[in-house]
Amino acid sequence: MADDEEEETEPAVELGSGETVEGAPLARVTSRLTWPIQKSRLEALEGESTIRTPEGPKTISEVLEDIDITYFEKRQEFENAVRDVVGRGAVQTADE
Repeated sequence: MADDEEEETEPAVELGSGETVEGAPLARVTSRLTWPIQKSRLEALEGESTIRTPEGPKTISEVLEDIDITYFEKRQEFENAVRDVVGRGAVQTADE
């Protein structure tokens, strides 16, 4: 059987040994929500969640202050609005 023949293998992707990055990926936070959603409901549910941005960690509440949309039809609409505010670049680590 295949289970008896398992070999130890190297991980498919090597993880870096640097400092961890504060905050969660935006996609992780938005995956916990049901769409469509009102801005006020989103803030009540996830406002204190910290996300990773190119400028450093920010809470959803901080980002929502700069978004004029009050109702998000789709997850992608919200994620695009967030990226318009925080940027689309690479997330900095503590070493950078």
